[in-house]
Amino acid sequence: MTGKYTARFAKSDTDIQAAQALRYRTFRDEGEGLDADEFDAICKHILVEETKTDRLICTFRLMPLANGREIDKSYSAQFYELSSLYDIEGMIVEMGRFCIDPAYKDPDILRVAWGAMTSYVDENDVELLFGCSSFSGTDSEEYTDAFALLKEKHLAPKRRLPKIKAPRVFRFASKLKLKKPNLKLAQRRMPPLLRTYLVMGGWVSDHAVVDNDLNTLHVFTGLEIKGIPASRKRLLRATAQ
Repeated sequence: MTGKYTARFAKSDTDIQAAQALRYRTFRDEGEGLDADEFDAICKHILVEETKTDRLICTFRLMPLANGREIDKSYSAQFYELSSLYDIEGMIVEMGRFCIDPAYKDPDILRVAWGAMTSYVDENDVELLFGCSSFSGTDSEEYTDAFALLKEKHLAPKRRLPKIKAPRVFRFASKLKLKKPNLKLAQRRMPPLLRTYLVMGGWVSDHAVVDNDLNTLHVFTGLEIKGIPASRKRLLRATAQ
């Protein structure tokens, strides 16, 4: 992938530590440190770098699982009861710890990241992409319209709906049952990564988990690859070239 940004897999412990340092600055503190957990060792890590400077500006990790019966090995399974996905027979991949250096606002970064993901999905015949999509902070009041829009248009099909597992959740589908979203406010407050999932046909859980460790609210997000519109697939594959 050429242009202003280049995406590649991490090749060394140094690469992974650079990704963990960017995650730390994004998720935890502006100072120095590493955001690391036990899942890092079993994931593939993708780095998006500025081509001119080789500076790391975006990272995420992928956990490939052979089928839906393996989903309880995922990071997401700590927070959601996911037996509704056990019957998926093809490969599923968890996408996690996605972050972009806050100093960079170029939307092309997200496009390049999704291009790299598209290449991986195509090469490995992935059936489902999933993960936790995070809202900054734990105050659900800030995101009322965004959650109302998720409730109205983007809930998982009943047969795929994750069940509650985490001790603290915001049941937005029931709490906001009568709320009509302001679409402009909803889009403004929707995290960019989640917005991208949704335009491709992604769906979410009916509740958000309160994650005090990372100071976020997050929703389980699934994207069935066969359901992505053909026009969107063409755009993604063009970015992946």
